[in-house]
Amino acid sequence: LAYRRHSRYNTKSNKTRLLRTPGGRLTSLVVKKKAKGPSCGDCGKRIIGVPALRPQEYRRLKKRERRVNRAYGGSRCAQCVRTR
Repeated sequence: LAYRRHSRYNTKSNKTRLLRTPGGRLTSLVVKKKAKGPSCGDCGKRIIGVPALRPQEYRRLKKRERRVNRAYGGSRCAQCVRTR
């Protein structure tokens, strides 16, 4: 199957997978990049309670869904806040 978008090379941003349509045809579906999610600025661990999304998708969330409800919430992990 041919790429349906502008880039015709197998790059990181141009990954596809096969999809069978209800009519029985095979088409290519563009796969989104996997998100890493926010990490602690001190120790580098992932922050629990914050979803791992691409940067553009955080704009659709409410403010309370983007961070954790405590001091330094969404920026530092709970262990690092305790030791501060």
